[in-house]
Amino acid sequence: MTDRIIGAEVIVTSPGRNYVTLKLQTADGLVGYGDATVNGRELAVASYLRDHINPLLVGIDPAQIEDTWQYLYRGAYWRRGPITMAAISAVDLAVWDIKGKAAGMPVYQLLGGAVRDRILAYTHASAWELPELLDTVDARRQDGFRAVRAQSGVPGLETVYGVHRDAHDYEPASRGTAPVVESWDTDAYLRHAPSVLTAVREHVGPELALLHDAHHRLTPQQAARLGKELEPADLFWLEDVTPAENQDALRLVRQHTTTPLAIGEVFNTIYDCKDLITEQLIDFIRVAAAHAGGISHLRKIFALADVYQVRAAPHGPSDVSPVSFGASVHLGLSTHNFAIQEYMGYDPLAHEVFPHSWSFSDGYLHPGEAPGLGVEVDEQLAAKFPYEPAYLPVARTLDGAMTDW
Repeated sequence: MTDRIIGAEVIVTSPGRNYVTLKLQTADGLVGYGDATVNGRELAVASYLRDHINPLLVGIDPAQIEDTWQYLYRGAYWRRGPITMAAISAVDLAVWDIKGKAAGMPVYQLLGGAVRDRILAYTHASAWELPELLDTVDARRQDGFRAVRAQSGVPGLETVYGVHRDAHDYEPASRGTAPVVESWDTDAYLRHAPSVLTAVREHVGPELALLHDAHHRLTPQQAARLGKELEPADLFWLEDVTPAENQDALRLVRQHTTTPLAIGEVFNTIYDCKDLITEQLIDFIRVAAAHAGGISHLRKIFALADVYQVRAAPHGPSDVSPVSFGASVHLGLSTHNFAIQEYMGYDPLAHEVFPHSWSFSDGYLHPGEAPGLGVEVDEQLAAKFPYEPAYLPVARTLDGAMTDW
């Protein structure tokens, strides 16, 4: 008789920030882990798994990965959305982890093997004022990074989506029972950002890959203007120029700038990505393994993107756990049109709770050769860090109206 799942458990832990992990056990004693973290809505997806999904998994053959994915997606009727897709992602990652462990092979080998030796990574450099930003970029280069996302403050504001006046670390989420409210001024940002990024480019020279995130704040016309004004900065990409729901906006932006465009970190399925990819309105698709159906679904999205010369670049902030980050690195090593992996880094405690075989060196990532995803969970240590309420901020314009965070 084939091995079957005999246990499914949700682990919620907070080593520096909250993570939701699915643990599956098989009759043969194999354990697979998946990531279901949705920042600021962790308990919603934990309940979705614990109360609705986990009872369905007991007795399933973990080797039937695609059938399990379809069962959870089509069988629920209420499809898509971040909570549902994060839960499916967790199951998918866990059964891929089990399959790799059963085969005694790292997951990238099961995905067709390596198509490159290592994966280019980028990290964040943030500071309020330009001199400090240049120093931070230099420090990231000294850490070995060959690609850096640069974000700065904006005159007249107090915070800018994770950039604070008195801190050099990019950290949007805050502990507490309600979100922090930030103020936003698009005109001030548009006046300030081009000069900052052009100055960064002049400081670092032509070799460093330079990225920037507009964080969904702009109208189509504003996005087109920014992309055009940033052409001298020679960006690797300009990210999230408009809210992702307004996909037609990218047509106007495309008409007015050659700055490469990246979008998709809030997308959950191939249906969210389809038009942007097939109409070649973007250059990089940013879906995350923890939020868009796991390895199985990301492979389909990336295969579609490959046909249209759109490159894969999954979202990789520290609020996706080392489990799904490891899955992204396995995908990166085995996916031909994979371009770059965001690597924001983790609190040292997270590295201890989630010991892993993936590694960073000299600007590049590698998943390692451990069977499965190569990420385990120290459950005794995880239990010492209970869940703490935390939220991403919300933003209002200067006249008090809500805007996109």
